[in-house]
Amino acid sequence: MVAFGKKLKDRQIQEWQGYYINYKLMKKRVRQYAQQIDLGTLDRHHVLKDFSRMLDNQIEKIVLFLLEQQGHLASKIEKLGVQHDALQEEPEISKISELREAYRAVGQDLLKLLFFVEINAIGLRKILKKFDKRFGYRFTDYYVKTRANHPYSQLQQVFKHVGLGAVVGALSRNLHELQDREGSSYLSIYDHPTLPLQDPVIDSIKAASDRLTHSTNFLNFLGKHALIVQEELPTPSEEQVDDERYHFMSLLLNLANTFLYMINTYIVVPTADDYSISLGAAPTVCGIIIGAMAVAQVFSSVYFSAWSNKSYFRPLVFSSVALFLGNIFYALAYDFKSIWILLIGRLLCGFGSARAVNRRYISDCVPLRIRMQASAGFVSASALGMACGPALAGVLQTKFKIWKLTFNQDTLPGWVMAVAWVIYLIWLCFTFKEPSRDIEEYHAPNQSNDEENGTLKKGLNQPLLITSEAKIDEDGDQDCDDSEEAAEESRKPANSIRSAYRLLTPSVKVQLLIYFMLKYVMEILLSESSVITSYYFNWKTSQVSIFLACLGLTVLPVNIIVGSYISNMFEDRQILLVSELMVCIGVVLSFNIIFPYSQPQYICSGLLLFVSAEVLEGVNLALLSRVMSSRLSRGTYNGGLLSTEAGTIARVIADGTITLAGYLGQSRILNVTLIPSLFITISSIFATFYTYNSLY
Repeated sequence: MVAFGKKLKDRQIQEWQGYYINYKLMKKRVRQYAQQIDLGTLDRHHVLKDFSRMLDNQIEKIVLFLLEQQGHLASKIEKLGVQHDALQEEPEISKISELREAYRAVGQDLLKLLFFVEINAIGLRKILKKFDKRFGYRFTDYYVKTRANHPYSQLQQVFKHVGLGAVVGALSRNLHELQDREGSSYLSIYDHPTLPLQDPVIDSIKAASDRLTHSTNFLNFLGKHALIVQEELPTPSEEQVDDERYHFMSLLLNLANTFLYMINTYIVVPTADDYSISLGAAPTVCGIIIGAMAVAQVFSSVYFSAWSNKSYFRPLVFSSVALFLGNIFYALAYDFKSIWILLIGRLLCGFGSARAVNRRYISDCVPLRIRMQASAGFVSASALGMACGPALAGVLQTKFKIWKLTFNQDTLPGWVMAVAWVIYLIWLCFTFKEPSRDIEEYHAPNQSNDEENGTLKKGLNQPLLITSEAKIDEDGDQDCDDSEEAAEESRKPANSIRSAYRLLTPSVKVQLLIYFMLKYVMEILLSESSVITSYYFNWKTSQVSIFLACLGLTVLPVNIIVGSYISNMFEDRQILLVSELMVCIGVVLSFNIIFPYSQPQYICSGLLLFVSAEVLEGVNLALLSRVMSSRLSRGTYNGGLLSTEAGTIARVIADGTITLAGYLGQSRILNVTLIPSLFITISSIFATFYTYNSLY
């Protein structure tokens, strides 16, 4: 991908050329500041003052032109409104058609203006990030807060496109009234908000407006859980490639794979301890049974990610076959009385984890206009699968034999999932469409979401001046020369785990530590639930299943509340710290120390811990998607793979901890497993506090 400065120049509307942000001049000025500070001829105060003044002038130029163009559009819509009113009295089909085309022409002008605002907003974010990165200042946070919160804010015009919403609304309403009945009957979009807007120009305006808004809402918040990043400035050719590669049924199959895999992961949790006892092992061996799948997933994530560079269909077929065989082995272990067959079955299930393929398919083959919806669907499928798994285990409370095969609560999860994967495999073979690979070379790498969502949260605590030897930053913009070949080199994805790790900044490492922590404590809570509840409360499998299903069902409501309300009232870093503290409190309340351990204590502390961890996961991944290098957005060793590996390793260690703690006896397993949870939680809180205290 070419540098942003060149892309900005290529995408400018020629007649508006003088009103765009002068990105090249500002980048040059940043280099001059660096040289002058290096020589000692300029101090910090002068740099901040001069750069602020330059930004103010650039924004004022953009905003005044924007207001002028808004006035032109409003004037055109007003004149068309007069004609619209006249047609209400005497409808004529030909004039209605002409009026609709006139409104569409205004819509095309509005699209041009929306794109003008978008490209300037991106340029402003990039130059602010470049300034912070070069000098180590926390200037972005200061500048945006002081300008955005001022009563005469011009920055709000750029970031929130104040005023354009009214133009969009007027155009949408009038086109909607003309679209179906050719003026003979009018249905207002305000009276009937569920009516579809079928006019293509309205769809384009809505997509452009949504891409520009960047406000935190539930869909964006949930979609970021998947760490599938959006392209910030797609070219028409890239959008066309997306459309050519997209196939709805193939996307649905990827989401179904995610859903079934999560069911397969958690369907064994309520009965794993009983199964291990029936095979002559200790109940705490359930940690190994549950964790075996995660152990295999550590390796499968890498080869599936690499495989998805060449194909999507074949990895999904392999995944289905591996999971089918794994579940057959899991079910047959009961009649063979072999714990090893059971573990082999769980390992095979882990080797069939195709979540990397599911994520890559959305990233590579779903059009930009619906990629966030697909990402949210990916997360929702995972959450529903997590809730359905234990619930399904609770339903399978029966026992019978067919020939020499036993079907009971221990083996039925294996048999049911084996049948499910056979059905899925048949569906996959008949309906999946492999995307064409001959157009992939034109599919530009995705950008990091840090440009898309603002740079308020980004400002590394680096030395005062970063030497000019690093000529190309992570965005592909060059500081000292315009070598496109060098810029192209800087955009290549990481080619190994080691090179990917080198791209991680301190803030990204902290986010991955937080992700490791929350996955660890959640796995401890879920995996040992059957052992703890049967020991302390004599819960049956059905009761454990209901408890775990209820925990899983909290995922979507919690994300709705956080994504739609809480994240709009508080900064992400504030939610991050508070949710970490709540996880810590949940862990502390889970200890059995003084009072007799009771069901209300276990349920309330577990619910607090799980919900807080869910909130933490959403905010953490949203932040991670913004601070991660754009080079980790594509390729085999991408950001999604790194986060998956961090979470999977956490689950493996947690399940191993449960099994090891079992050697000390069931009476001690609760406190012994909670001690490392508490230690990791406190460590992540200190790391978060230190990192964000230095950044802000």
